[in-house]
Amino acid sequence: MLTQLTVNNFAIVDNLLVDFNQGMTAITGETGAGKSIAIDALGLCLGARAEASLIKHGSERLDISAHFLLDDTPSALTWLTDNQLNDHNECILRRVMNQDGRSKAFINGRAVPIAQLKELGQMLIQIHGQHEHQQLLHPEYQHLLLDQYMAENTLLSAMKVAYKQWKSAKEQYQQYQKSQQERESHIQLLQYQLKELNEFSPSEGEYQQIDDEYKRLSNSEQLIKFSNQLINLLEENQEFNILNQLNSATHTAHELAHLDAQLADVPTMLADATIQLKEASYELHRYVDTLEIDPSRVMQLEQRLSKQISLARKHHIQPDKLPEFHQQLLDEFKQLSNQDEMGEQLKKDIEQYYQVALAYAQKLHAKRIKIAAALSEKISQNIQALSMPHGQFSIDIVADQNKITETGIDHITFLVTTNPGQPLQPISKVASGGELSRIALTIQVLTAQKMETPALIFDEIDVGISGPTAAKVGNLLRKLGESTQVITVTHLPQVAGNAHHHYFVAKQTDGKNTQTTINQLDKPSRLQELARLLGGDTITENTLANAKELLITK
Repeated sequence: MLTQLTVNNFAIVDNLLVDFNQGMTAITGETGAGKSIAIDALGLCLGARAEASLIKHGSERLDISAHFLLDDTPSALTWLTDNQLNDHNECILRRVMNQDGRSKAFINGRAVPIAQLKELGQMLIQIHGQHEHQQLLHPEYQHLLLDQYMAENTLLSAMKVAYKQWKSAKEQYQQYQKSQQERESHIQLLQYQLKELNEFSPSEGEYQQIDDEYKRLSNSEQLIKFSNQLINLLEENQEFNILNQLNSATHTAHELAHLDAQLADVPTMLADATIQLKEASYELHRYVDTLEIDPSRVMQLEQRLSKQISLARKHHIQPDKLPEFHQQLLDEFKQLSNQDEMGEQLKKDIEQYYQVALAYAQKLHAKRIKIAAALSEKISQNIQALSMPHGQFSIDIVADQNKITETGIDHITFLVTTNPGQPLQPISKVASGGELSRIALTIQVLTAQKMETPALIFDEIDVGISGPTAAKVGNLLRKLGESTQVITVTHLPQVAGNAHHHYFVAKQTDGKNTQTTINQLDKPSRLQELARLLGGDTITENTLANAKELLITK
């Protein structure tokens, strides 16, 4: 329930504080006094778009706060708890805007995004504007009203999720089809490239190995020649070889070591050198034994190297990178080839998601058919009570499985007839302005009764209504106010007279500045205001007597 609204520097309001109570509250005032100004300010607190032009002239910023009690709003309490913004059973929404156009939002004193303010605000209050009856002519709005009355939020949410999944799968498949031609061209290129590479079949490290072997075999004659020359020099030359000379030097070193201990390490070093030379000679013998002169093998290696270098140049890479490049092409070809399977899977997904969405849509259709019959009967009864004695209302629901949307498969049309013997027709074709207002009001009241929102605001929704019908509208709003908080801005004395509480909006000016005030009226003041609404500025005994008849004080 809305308990208090505080407005500072908004439009022509300097400072304003209004306390609200349970039940029905009427707000009236002179034309141009700004009867809707409190409602507009409250809209900002609920996340409506704000502009710097709304700041009172001469002020630096506007500041608006709305206080709510949440005893009858469990969904709002849950939301506050989930978002770590709970402050017992109270809630304060605040909106601040500076001249530079920057706006800030607060919930229970903590800064929040505007989106959160709007999300919570929808749970706390509904505002119905004076032009809302025009929206009733649009099929989308008719659809929304029926769903609000049906109150199947869980099913509607599931329908929306299923529709988005189905739509996403279709978009993915369309994108897949769009890329098919390009994919096929790329596959053909890969097939051509892979044909050569598969035939050559390069392996990791192969290039370096065959290059080393080719260099060795192509130089085998010289390698054998020079290796044998070195072996001969080390140990096989009978006239002179290094090992014989080293053995002789080692013998002499031992003689020197006997003569002088300082040379004791020299024989050891020469002995070590002898061992190293013998091992070198052994390695050379082994190496020569393994070498062979094989022209055919050299030619084979040369061809392999030449082919690898040629393929590498063709693909603009180094020869030793050819195996890695080959594997990349294989992986890419496999991935593109698997996209055929992806396309089949996407088609399966489309069908699967469609069936899920269709199942939800059919459930919604069945529920709408059922609830539409009951709602049509109630609306017919209410509009008949609002001076449309022959009025009949019906909701036509046509399901089309070929036109599924996030709300289902139903096309909804509000039908009405106001004259006996006339067939039901779309509301946009037969209802006059006054009739449309009464039908819209009836629907708004009925749908509001089915929603948890604890506060309802009707901003001059009784436009086009007068006389006995206005009194019936007042009774309807008062009855609604017995179960929820109702605030209505009205120009009708019959409506204002039914209110539990009455506020008067006045505009005052000193020639330089204009100020709007809102004051709660006591019984005598209410009678004066009802009389003014009945007869204008001139209040007579008759208008006062009529006002007493209109004022309901019980």
